Amino acid sequence: MSSSPLHAATGTTPAPDAPIQIRARGRSFLALVLSPERPLSNWLESLDAQIARSAAFFAGKPVILDLALLHADDEGLDTLQARLIERGIRIIGVEGGNPEWPALAQWDMPTGLEGGRASGAVDIPETTEAISPVDTPKSVSNGETRIVDASIRSGQSIMHMTGDLVVIGSVASGAEVVASGSIHVYGSLRGRAVAGVGGQTGARIFATRTHAELLAVDGYYMTAEEMEAGLVGLATQALLVDDRIVVQKIG
Repeated sequence: MSSSPLHAATGTTPAPDAPIQIRARGRSFLALVLSPERPLSNWLESLDAQIARSAAFFAGKPVILDLALLHADDEGLDTLQARLIERGIRIIGVEGGNPEWPALAQWDMPTGLEGGRASGAVDIPETTEAISPVDTPKSVSNGETRIVDASIRSGQSIMHMTGDLVVIGSVASGAEVVASGSIHVYGSLRGRAVAGVGGQTGARIFATRTHAELLAVDGYYMTAEEMEAGLVGLATQALLVDDRIVVQKIG
């Protein structure tokens, strides 16, 4: 029996000294960006309240920590990373602030990414030239629309990062729908809807019957407790106005 591996594409056995083709596949990530605010003790209390209301919101999600709103001498900054980790928040990157701040001296600065969703093969260019800088992400405002002809069950997460997402059915409590564009739910929206991912401030969330656990547009969010009681169960749209989520009745 031969111990040489077969070539995956041709089924032939490569020569022992033949060069091995390096293969790579792309992965895409949806990372949440957390922006702690001063005072940190109050911000952590608010975070705990958010986690209590929606325990699964951060579960398994990669998180980028943006320190731009903090100062070098903020009380609790030196232990902030540890306090987030003990809450189960998975930090994959840190931005903003200044790595030279003494309070960050003991931080374990993330150096890599893991997990993610497969998105197909990536060709490795045959060149010895220096790698070009990463291109600026293109706008997705004119992306394709994805239509889901089924209700979304609790625990399911549907993501569409190149345009609008339309659900012909309901989104159950504990389910999640995420899109770079707007989200349309032709049914009851009881789970979480996250629209405008990637900076689409004009994205909106439409639902025939709104009971959402969380509505978010471009990183700004509103929880069920913050929603006006008179709008619950009605056809609504949620949009971003002056950096605040506003929910309006439709019709």
